Amino acid sequence: MITIEWLYVVAGLLAGAVIAWLLTAFFYNKGYSKQSQELLETRQKMDEEAIAIVGEAIKTGEDKKREILLSVKEEVHKAKIELERDVRERRHELTRERQRIDQKETVLDRRAQSLEDREENFRERETDLSRREDDLTAVEAEKRTELERIASLSVQDARDIVLDTAEREYRYDLSVLYKKMEDEAKTTAAAKAREIVVSTIQRYASDYVSEATVSVVSLPNEEMKGRIIGREGRNIRTIEQLTGVDLIIDDTPEAVILSSFDPVRREIAKLSIEKLVQDGRIHPTRIEEMVKKSTREVENSIREAGEQVVFDTNVSGIPQEVVHLLGRLKFRTSYGQNVLQHAVEVSRIAGMLAAELDLDIQAAKKAGLLHDLGKAVDFELDGSHVQLGSEIARRYKLDPITINSIESHHGDVEVETPIASLVAAADAISAARPGARRENIETYIKRIEKLEEIAESIPGVEKSYAIQAGREIRVIVEPDTVSDEEMPLLVHEICKKIEEELNFPGQIKVNMIRESRYSDYAK
Repeated sequence: MITIEWLYVVAGLLAGAVIAWLLTAFFYNKGYSKQSQELLETRQKMDEEAIAIVGEAIKTGEDKKREILLSVKEEVHKAKIELERDVRERRHELTRERQRIDQKETVLDRRAQSLEDREENFRERETDLSRREDDLTAVEAEKRTELERIASLSVQDARDIVLDTAEREYRYDLSVLYKKMEDEAKTTAAAKAREIVVSTIQRYASDYVSEATVSVVSLPNEEMKGRIIGREGRNIRTIEQLTGVDLIIDDTPEAVILSSFDPVRREIAKLSIEKLVQDGRIHPTRIEEMVKKSTREVENSIREAGEQVVFDTNVSGIPQEVVHLLGRLKFRTSYGQNVLQHAVEVSRIAGMLAAELDLDIQAAKKAGLLHDLGKAVDFELDGSHVQLGSEIARRYKLDPITINSIESHHGDVEVETPIASLVAAADAISAARPGARRENIETYIKRIEKLEEIAESIPGVEKSYAIQAGREIRVIVEPDTVSDEEMPLLVHEICKKIEEELNFPGQIKVNMIRESRYSDYAK
């Protein structure tokens, strides 16, 4: 503030001096001496007034400076007093906080010491308990040894006796309860289930085309065998190399046997040889042309077969790639049953069952049609047809009902929807119908023997007979050992054991017979 006043004073002095100089110069140049003299006097007066003003300003500035300094000193003194008061208060607060922290540390130290004392006490108790447990174990062992010596019976033998006694006491009650529950279930469910299944089977019947892993091509004469073999076997090697099929040319008259586990390759080879025989020109170049032509024909046949079954079953929402895989089932068989025809039948049976139960018919038909989709590639990739089918279904983003039906129709995963249960039932109906499937005679005999062996391994069974091509087994029990009330439980036990130890298509019916005969002679 003092600096600004001084600037004003200096600026005024400079301005007055400049004006006086200008006036003096102006009048001097004009020749006005008298006026110049007056101007000089005026200038002197002005200088004196300016000096007086400057002195007054300096005095006023000094006074104001002293006032300002006094006020600043008072403010600094007040601020110092406030700061000292704040410092004293903060110091008191810090002192109190330090005292509280010291008190808390003291309490924590006491608690830590108490916890250490408790932990030590617990360790001592644990050691004591462990010692007592060892003592009790030793006493228990001595007690058990003494009891075994007194009773002349081991603990395991005693346990077996108790379990046998409990089983004898409650087996009758369990059998009665099981039979009661079974009768109640049969009363409510058997009639309706029988009606639905019989109605479905009556409504649908289909033909089967049995195929094997070999195909036979008829030849017009024996000379054609030599032409197929070619010079030094070059023709037959070319055919086997291009098709991946083994040609068996033996003593069978006027026939060539094609052997391959890949049905598509076998069909391509069969068509190629038939075209070559019909054309008559058999050499490596012609063979290659015919194999390419047959491959295109088989691919078209696969596509048309897939589209035809989708049209016949009236199923929608299937990707084109899946339709193509479905067509490959035309050349796939299972126990002599054509898999594509089997898929169509399962689709229609599942749709009929769904209609009887007021479920989604389209979803049931779609799941039934695609349930064996994995069999289209199971001879090319590792894994069961269930695993491969579920992978294909997920890859092409099929609906969850179809995926669960594929995964659960053989019991590999849990059934999540009623439609999946219908697909499994339709699959069993299609496979179990007489004449639907065939199997090797040796495998068949082994399965029959194993079936009778499983039934006869159950205590109380006197004899068992497998009938109806192994789809039914009659079990004769000892009447003195097995009562009528125990028979339902025994039948269930045999069924569970057959399911665990035997692989079989469809289902096996277990009939149990208990017969008492008494004879005497009249003399």
